[in-house]
Amino acid sequence: MRSSSARHIFEWLRSRAENIACAMLAAMFVAFMLQIAFRYLLNLPIGWTHELSVVLWIWLVLFGSAFVVRESEEIRFDLIYGPATDRARRVMGFITAAALIVLFGVSLPAVIDYVTFMKVEKSAYMKIRFDYLYSIYIVFAVAMIVRYIWIAWLAVRGQAPEAYDPTKASSGV
Repeated sequence: MRSSSARHIFEWLRSRAENIACAMLAAMFVAFMLQIAFRYLLNLPIGWTHELSVVLWIWLVLFGSAFVVRESEEIRFDLIYGPATDRARRVMGFITAAALIVLFGVSLPAVIDYVTFMKVEKSAYMKIRFDYLYSIYIVFAVAMIVRYIWIAWLAVRGQAPEAYDPTKASSGV
């Protein structure tokens, strides 16, 4: 597979991930508005809307971090990272990637055990098994391992992570 077609496929998948994240945010907003309407207009407080909002928030943050947020958009210490040379950024990128691969890799078996153990519990209102609700963390951890293996590979091959450019900074909107 050529590099340009692979890049096109990854960009298409990333766009679909953005669509899914957008749908989760919209559903969370609708649930929040329903909660307000039922509580303050109809004087009938309902709990499932709060539960749905919390679940969607957890999924939105972890799913978005795994599949939508680019490596260059992650938080960095710009005072140290910004003025660094390409070589220094490559070394810092490799050290960071190696540390995160080890941390996520070592914790993954325990995380899988815990999430699968949680099948015995269900959410209070919607009665969704906790292993389903928290399975997104396993997806997130695996995605982070794969992402940082790729970043480490690029660093070893001589490609430094993108330098911070304050002229390209945005609010994320």
